[in-house]
Amino acid sequence: MLPDFKNKIVLAPMEDVTEPPFRLVCKRLGADVLYTEFISSEGLIRDARKAREKLFFLEEERPLAIQIYGGNEENMAESSKISSTANPDFIDINCGCWVKDVAMRGAGAGLLRDLPKMRRIAESVMANTSLPVTLKTRLGWDENSIVIVEVAKIMEEIGIQALTVHCRLRNQGNKGEADWSWVKRIKDAGIKIPIVLNGNIKTPEDVKFAFDTYEADAVMIGQGAIHNQWIFRQSKEYMATGIYSEPGITEKIDVCIGHLRLNCEAKGEARGVMELRKFYSGYLKGLPNISTFRMQLMAIKEMDPVIEKLNEIRDHYLQLVE
Repeated sequence: MLPDFKNKIVLAPMEDVTEPPFRLVCKRLGADVLYTEFISSEGLIRDARKAREKLFFLEEERPLAIQIYGGNEENMAESSKISSTANPDFIDINCGCWVKDVAMRGAGAGLLRDLPKMRRIAESVMANTSLPVTLKTRLGWDENSIVIVEVAKIMEEIGIQALTVHCRLRNQGNKGEADWSWVKRIKDAGIKIPIVLNGNIKTPEDVKFAFDTYEADAVMIGQGAIHNQWIFRQSKEYMATGIYSEPGITEKIDVCIGHLRLNCEAKGEARGVMELRKFYSGYLKGLPNISTFRMQLMAIKEMDPVIEKLNEIRDHYLQLVE
């Protein structure tokens, strides 16, 4: 059975970001539903190590979707079978990736230029799993081909159980304004399956506005969660009370250290430390004159010295407020 999406706040699938450690951090800070990074159907069929690794998740992460992509119906059918063996809560089809190497090969957002093929791929995935299947896409290829209402009608008709709409065009990538009004237009067209609004959600105020104004069933957060992992908890506070709190320095450092330990446990110390660097700016955001400390952190290659430096940062800023 598909997880209940009503009024849920969801972590978006993001390449090289939504690995198990980051997913766990967001889950513990209030994310209701999680997605793996997108996984190549061709990689799964070739039994490529990196693709297979992306199938891994922990029970604590549920409800969770494995997201797959590809432009070949047979490969997507087979990858649906393979993904199902990992026993996620549902499978999601990526029809929204804008990156040239994906879209220009007829996968991801490239399927927005061939809706019959998108339909066949969705049907092939559904036919080869007993799990619920959902789909994530964009408004259209460009401003002259906005097809999202038609896509929603097709997907509801064939049995896709929820649709996530990244409210940008393929040619926008992740830049520019997202037109959230299309979610309301999909609803007004009579679509009954859950519609998840995605694209340019940066603040708790954005989350509440998306729910209140555009009748989204759920809101999905991507880049906004990289810069502020607390956005899930804050959004729930804001919707319930009209206000939300910022995490203190002690909590920020504790969560960052926890993330570091998870990273090192999952990837080994050297890689775990290196790949946490992209998150430092989010964890240390808002601290005055933090740049020197951040540069020092970026130069450290071992876990224990990173923890020592993070504790030094915490102590330094606690003294400033005493």
